[in-house]
Amino acid sequence: MADISTFTASQNKQKIKSMMLRPFILLVIIPLVLFSFYQLVIASPRYLSQAQLIIKEPDSMSTLDPAMALLTGFGVGSSSSDTELVKAFVYSNDMLQYLESNFDLRAHYTNTDYDMFSRLDSDASTEDLKDYYKKHIEVVIDDKSQVISVQVQAFQPEFAMTINQAIVNRAEWYINEISHRLAEEQLSFVKKEFELVDEKLRSAKSQLLGFQQRHNLLDPTAEGMAFQQITYGIEAQIAAKRTQLHLLRNSMSANAPLVIQARSELESMEDQLSRQRGRLTQQREDDPSLPEDEQNLSVSQLLAKFGEYKIDMELALNAYMSSQISLEKSRIEAYRQLKFLVTVESSTLAQDAKYPDVTYNIALFFVLNILLFGIGRILLATVNELRR
Repeated sequence: MADISTFTASQNKQKIKSMMLRPFILLVIIPLVLFSFYQLVIASPRYLSQAQLIIKEPDSMSTLDPAMALLTGFGVGSSSSDTELVKAFVYSNDMLQYLESNFDLRAHYTNTDYDMFSRLDSDASTEDLKDYYKKHIEVVIDDKSQVISVQVQAFQPEFAMTINQAIVNRAEWYINEISHRLAEEQLSFVKKEFELVDEKLRSAKSQLLGFQQRHNLLDPTAEGMAFQQITYGIEAQIAAKRTQLHLLRNSMSANAPLVIQARSELESMEDQLSRQRGRLTQQREDDPSLPEDEQNLSVSQLLAKFGEYKIDMELALNAYMSSQISLEKSRIEAYRQLKFLVTVESSTLAQDAKYPDVTYNIALFFVLNILLFGIGRILLATVNELRR
């Protein structure tokens, strides 16, 4: 009886052990074997091509003279928004359409020569293609150095390098296009304003020269000063002659020849002064060739009119100089805003497949399976315990 009991207990232990091993084999070992077989035999190798880029701005401080450097201020470093812009463009529909139209991206990723789990479905929609594209194209930005790393996965190393180089070239074109377009738009407004100011200066200069030519005036200001100098000279002579006449009258009679002569000279000088002053206020004769607002102008009116034209030209000249400085400053600022995508590392041609990482994938699959199996056993044991 003891032998029978021992045999029965041994059989029960074997049954329990077999019952415990069966789920482990079904849920852990067999899936692990199938997954390992897929990873080692079926999974299509994927090759990685990498390129490294960085966005640079012109070194304006080394190309400008000190005056322009002071005028425009000191340099401004590139911000992280530039690198994020490149990243967004690489992942954009525009980039995907460019690659699809020029390199037939869909045909490569849907090729039936590669395993069904790695390739894209042949009837995949545009949205599915974009999702697949994002999984196989990665853009990594180094926060410290702002270096942009572009990584492309493909089933052939040559195709991966071709796509990578195409992405780099297209991104370079995009950055150049954006920066040049912004610079041109910034300069366009300033140039238009400068052209208006330049036209006003030319118009003011033309009006001033035309006025001088119509009235045969070389320098109206100098001519006016000459008139005044002559007038002041006559007035001084009159004052001296009056003093002389007064002295003669004190020592001689009114009919003395010297007194008569002095009086005659004084009257002549006063008449000359009157005529000289009259020239400043006397209106000129009508000239049909002159504009209506310039008819019958006296010398003083001509001087006043000339002063108006001269002030207009000086104001236009000051505006022109200010506009020219603004234009030069805008040109320098536009130049400083230009950005260039510089290649740090050219697109690489892979010699060995980067993916799938068989060892890592199998180990991860096994660990996850063990964890899930253990969690399942714990849940099952808890349910059985609650039923009792």
